[in-house]
Amino acid sequence: MARLAQTAGLTDIQREILSTVRDFVDKEIIPVATELEHRDEYPQEIVDGLKELGLFGLMIPEEYGGLGESLLTYALCVEEIARGWMSVSGIINTHFIVAYMLKQHGTQEQKEYFLPRMALGEVRGAFSMSEPALGSDVSAISSKAVKEGDEYVLNGQKMWLTNGGSSTLVAVLVRSDEGHPEGTAPHKSMTTFLVEKEPGFGEVRPGLTIPGKIDKMGYKGVDTTELIMDGLRIPADRVLGGTTGRGFYQMMDGVEVGRVNVAARGCGVAQRAFELGVSYAQQRHTFGKAIAQHQAIQFKLAEMATKVEAAHAMMVNAARKKDSGERNDLEAGMAKYLASEYCKEVVEDAFRIHGGYGFSKEYEIERLYREAPMLLIGEGTAEIQKMIIGRRLLEEYRIQG
Repeated sequence: MARLAQTAGLTDIQREILSTVRDFVDKEIIPVATELEHRDEYPQEIVDGLKELGLFGLMIPEEYGGLGESLLTYALCVEEIARGWMSVSGIINTHFIVAYMLKQHGTQEQKEYFLPRMALGEVRGAFSMSEPALGSDVSAISSKAVKEGDEYVLNGQKMWLTNGGSSTLVAVLVRSDEGHPEGTAPHKSMTTFLVEKEPGFGEVRPGLTIPGKIDKMGYKGVDTTELIMDGLRIPADRVLGGTTGRGFYQMMDGVEVGRVNVAARGCGVAQRAFELGVSYAQQRHTFGKAIAQHQAIQFKLAEMATKVEAAHAMMVNAARKKDSGERNDLEAGMAKYLASEYCKEVVEDAFRIHGGYGFSKEYEIERLYREAPMLLIGEGTAEIQKMIIGRRLLEEYRIQG
């Protein structure tokens, strides 16, 4: 029987990469994921294994020491990794958003300085937009950079920073009014700074503090933190792209990659939930037969599998659109919205199939049930995706005259 979520038109190299990642997930991630997640333990051995596989350099161009693969290859790898444990996919996601932003928008000096070490996993990336009072309104960013000589002084508090403790490079979006007169649209007075720091918690460089991990319902293992800037001094050559005022556009470009990633994570988690549900349904017996033989369960499995297939197809389409160089905010928004919603539904159906046992921490579905809600929020809520989709549809279908 063919597995769900197959992808047509892959090259031999892509198939080989995915096969290697799937084997790694089956052997090195799935057997330990639930135990590590329950302990909220950072998966250092798994991360070291990903480094050896070269996954931290998957999308980084070959001239900088990476594999030079496409967003599609990366998204399919993320799908496999999230199938094993979603937190691990989060560790590489933020790294790749920063690497992608550097590749697309960085100066030549910035690319040469950061990308080779990022490809090896020696420099680990994180990015930071959100703030405690911000929510989905990026234009309300209050963290600020003020120029003093050849440096900028950054002040403010950022929130929901994935890899905040373990990263050594953070792309931080702040307001920078220098060169932008009063009354300039908020999105035109934002700048992305490349902030290098030591890994860990506390004061990780003068003026920069990572207070500690935020305790979360799910998505454990990966460190999610705040970031506090208090007189943080950054050289002017660490403005991404070398010019202020472009940060919003740079971040939105990166977030489009991130939304494809979140869609891929939703696909991976949904696939695992389906695998657990269809397996348990064939082992659990009621009324003299396996519950998989009951029509009600077969209907549920049919719905779950259809959702897995549909979400995967939309995710692949969004990745291919971005790889083509075309605008893909519509496709990425649709894929992220559908995949995260379907993931939640497929996980809940698998949870229901498990009955009372699904409520036990001994069963893997309990972990997935707590992880799935994060995808409804990450890289933009469902409501934000609908706004993006609706506006783009009106652009495409605008009545003339």
